[in-house]
Amino acid sequence: MKKKLSLLRVVALLLVAQVAWAGNIHIEKKTLVGDRIVEFVPQGYDASRTPSLMLAQEPVKVGEVPANWMLIPQYTLIDGKANASLDVPEGSSLYGGGEVTGPLLRNGQKIKMWNTDNGMYRVDDGARLYQTHPWVLGVRPDGTAFGVLFDSFWKAELITNSDKIEFNTEGAPFRTYIIDRNSPQEVLKGLAELTGTISMPPRWSLGYHQSRFSYVPESRAKEIADTFREKKIPCDVIWFDINYMDEFRIFTIDKKLFSNPRHINDYLHGKGFRSVYMIDPGVKVDDNYFVYKSGKENDVFVRDVYRNEYHGKVWPGDCAFPDFTRPETRAWWGTLYKDFMANGIDGIWNDMNEPSVFGTAGGTMPESNIHLGGGNLPTGTHLLYHNAYGRLMVEASYDGILAVHPERRPFLLSRSNTLGGQRYAATWTGDNEATYEHMKLSVPMSVTLGLSGQPFNGPDIGGFAGNTSADLWANWLGFGAFFPFARGHASCDTNNKEPWAFGKAIEKESRMAIERRYRLLPYIYTAFYAAHTEGQPVMAPVFFADVKDADLRAEEQAFLCGTDILVIPAFARNPVLPKGIWENLSLIKGDTKSKYQADLKVRGGSIVPVGAVIQNVNENSFAPLTLVVCPDENGKAKGTLYWDEGEGWEFRKGDYKLFSFEAELQGKSLILKLTDTKGEGHVDLDKVKVEVLYKGTVRRGEGNLVNESIKLNLR
Repeated sequence: MKKKLSLLRVVALLLVAQVAWAGNIHIEKKTLVGDRIVEFVPQGYDASRTPSLMLAQEPVKVGEVPANWMLIPQYTLIDGKANASLDVPEGSSLYGGGEVTGPLLRNGQKIKMWNTDNGMYRVDDGARLYQTHPWVLGVRPDGTAFGVLFDSFWKAELITNSDKIEFNTEGAPFRTYIIDRNSPQEVLKGLAELTGTISMPPRWSLGYHQSRFSYVPESRAKEIADTFREKKIPCDVIWFDINYMDEFRIFTIDKKLFSNPRHINDYLHGKGFRSVYMIDPGVKVDDNYFVYKSGKENDVFVRDVYRNEYHGKVWPGDCAFPDFTRPETRAWWGTLYKDFMANGIDGIWNDMNEPSVFGTAGGTMPESNIHLGGGNLPTGTHLLYHNAYGRLMVEASYDGILAVHPERRPFLLSRSNTLGGQRYAATWTGDNEATYEHMKLSVPMSVTLGLSGQPFNGPDIGGFAGNTSADLWANWLGFGAFFPFARGHASCDTNNKEPWAFGKAIEKESRMAIERRYRLLPYIYTAFYAAHTEGQPVMAPVFFADVKDADLRAEEQAFLCGTDILVIPAFARNPVLPKGIWENLSLIKGDTKSKYQADLKVRGGSIVPVGAVIQNVNENSFAPLTLVVCPDENGKAKGTLYWDEGEGWEFRKGDYKLFSFEAELQGKSLILKLTDTKGEGHVDLDKVKVEVLYKGTVRRGEGNLVNESIKLNLR
């Protein structure tokens, strides 16, 4: 009885303390931690209650906060739940929030940050999806910008009203980072300084990907690969969804479907393909199954509130779930990839990692489940760690894949993640639907992810769920070919959605769209280098072309690929486009006359590197290299080309080339020069083709840029 009274007294004291702290709480510390980046720490912040996984490293003080700093968050603690808000400078346009449905312009929007398996975006009308990005980018009327990062992955709600940004959590106090710089591009660079950038991807991951739930048996996978090559439709990757497994047991391959797992991957490699295989977190509860047996022996699984091993149903039936908060679990998980990838597997797909659990009220494990933590992560409930589950999983997967092939850049795709997780995995926008609504929605969704620190992303082109019509497929691929991640994917209960599945006319359109992407691979690869080094989006909103033009702020049909190519999907109606010189770009004969292909325009003042049509990245993109020159109003243009071996880490040691080009109109001629070269790699510029886009005309020539300039007569 004494013990019970004692416990009641403790609870009463906690309630009194909670009431005492209800309301506003003051900022305990503010610190300049980067160029115009300020860290705000509220009273009551405790890293053991709100650990950080978003930051690449702990920020350090670099100076004093400017005396005129205006952007200061307000903190409150209501019923023990911490919140923060920021008054928005008048007239600001708000963006961000990561993976969201709805408009690109986020003024007046609300989202829930509770990672959810949300097929067709129907749960909560799409107000919560698979990822957590507590980040808002604000752009003032004059083009200057600010960013707000709430460093908490507790269950939360983000509200972006035009006058105030609010972040309301169900957890303890947290730090806030505010960046204030001269442009949104500079703010995104600041975000990358805090949370890190994507790893430089292997070049094959930037080709076209073909997936289905699922390509089985082996003969079907071979048929898909063979058809791409026979029809000369470029493709680099064939994907394998869960049906390849032995009764959905992860890290197994069904020998009845793939009698020799190594053989199918060798076959694909021989055809110039790479393979990516799905691995989910749910481990089938079966004492005779090596993954479960090993996990149980190492005590790696999440526990329920009573400290028993938690079981929930996923594809294999009853499953246990690795507790990725534990360093020992992440290390154990990484070791599972060694034998699995020895089958010749090239990349990994982590899915269902919200985590998704079938048949539960919230579609996931109970909030009261226990994660033991370790290292810098405290023991905590699932309420704390739910949004971080996929993020910790991909870190463990990335490290495991890298340990198997340390000489290669890992490719990892994840459905669930948090801000900061871009350091480990690319993403796609989850299980969308084959509708025109979702086709159009895919543009602001992917642009918003790029504005939230995750440039390597894209949708399931054609729509995952539901049957896809020929018209929808051709429309979607016509602009989807220019997403950073370009993959066609389909559910098992839908029609075939390969590029040739809709008849000869659509097959021709599909080939054209994908060939256009492959011609732009040198340009896209260069854009990914900018994403890797400076955190810039590969797919950007059109207002990035002129951040002071208020008319562009809400445009969500057209988008920028890199900085110099404007993509206008065929579905776009009266898009608001940037002013100035934008010349039409043709990459494949007939592409500008198609009703399905996106219109491409090149920005005046730019030089765009364009390659040859190739079937996969093992072939030579520079046979030949073409430089597309579009002079500005002063007759000048410049551009860059980054290139390396495409798969290893040699570029870190200088084995790459970064070229800078400049061109200038002189009278009726254009002079093109190589102005700078960095790196020790080899790219042959002895024979370069040139296309000059000038006042609606195209002039072509060629020459040697190694030791001389190229002169084109524009008469």
